[in-house]
Amino acid sequence: MQTEYVHCDLSRAEVEGWPGPTILEFGAGWCGHCQAAQVPLAEVLAAAAEVKHVKVEDAPGRRLGRSFGVKLWPTFVFLKDGVEVARAVRPTTTGELQPGLAQIAD
Repeated sequence: MQTEYVHCDLSRAEVEGWPGPTILEFGAGWCGHCQAAQVPLAEVLAAAAEVKHVKVEDAPGRRLGRSFGVKLWPTFVFLKDGVEVARAVRPTTTGELQPGLAQIAD
């Protein structure tokens, strides 16, 4: 599990080229909703070692977040071989993250 949001210049094309299951998390370290989502996320990822987790620091004007239509933080985008199959916005429980994980886990 990645613990810090990173400012990165990933392109949508790069993300779409990632193989396997990935959770792309958009948010900010100072965001209370993002902080609250970390416990359920850690619980879900503890049983899914094969899932790549990438935390992207988002802000107005950041291209990757805009390309995914991110409006609220945190937004979790569940990708399978670079294709979005599910999403969770502002989850507070593992139950809100489990359906997305089930769709990408092998």
